[in-house]
Amino acid sequence: LVFFVLMGWTIYQGMQKSPDAFGTEMEAEFNTESMSLKKALIWLFVGLVFLIISSRVLVWGAVEIATVLGVSDLIIGLTVVAIGTSLPELASSLIAVKKGEHDIALGNVIGSNLFNTLAVVGIAGLIHPFAVPDEILTRDVAMMAGLTILLFIFGFGIGRQGRINRLEGGFFMLAFVSYTAYLISTIVT
Repeated sequence: LVFFVLMGWTIYQGMQKSPDAFGTEMEAEFNTESMSLKKALIWLFVGLVFLIISSRVLVWGAVEIATVLGVSDLIIGLTVVAIGTSLPELASSLIAVKKGEHDIALGNVIGSNLFNTLAVVGIAGLIHPFAVPDEILTRDVAMMAGLTILLFIFGFGIGRQGRINRLEGGFFMLAFVSYTAYLISTIVT
C-alpha cells in the first residue's frame, strides 16, 4: 500500500514539473524511431522471458553456492544475489552519469531500493508470511538506515547543493566493501 501511494505521489510530482533535458531528448528519440505495437509487445515478452529465466538461474546458482560452502541463504542473498540483481542498475546508472543525467542515476538507486523494500518484500509477505531474523533488524536494516541517512546528509546537508562528491562516493564504496567483507568474515569464523 505504501508503495502504491509513493508511486502515485511521485508520478503526480513529476507531472507538475516542466520536462527536463533528458525527457525532451527521449521524446525526440521516440518520435524519430517508432516501433510497431506488435514488435514492441514481442520485445517486451522476450525481455520478460529472459528476465525470469536469468533470475531463476541466479537464485539456483546462489543456493548451490550456499549449500556447497555451508553458508546461510541470508548471507548469499546479501552478497551474491544482491550484486547480481544490482548489476543492471549499475550499468544504467553509469551510462546516465556519463551522459550527465545525474538525476537518473540517483533516481535509479533510490527507486530500486524503495521498490525492493516496499513492493518486493510486501508481495513476498502477501504470498507467504515469513519471520524476520534478529540479525536482519540489528545488523542489516540498521546499516541500510544509517547509510540512507548519510546519503541524505551528504546530498542535502547544511549549505550543500544536492551533490555527492568523489570523497563521499568513495566513502560509500568503502562502506559497501567493508560491509561485504564483514559478512564474508562471519562465514569464515
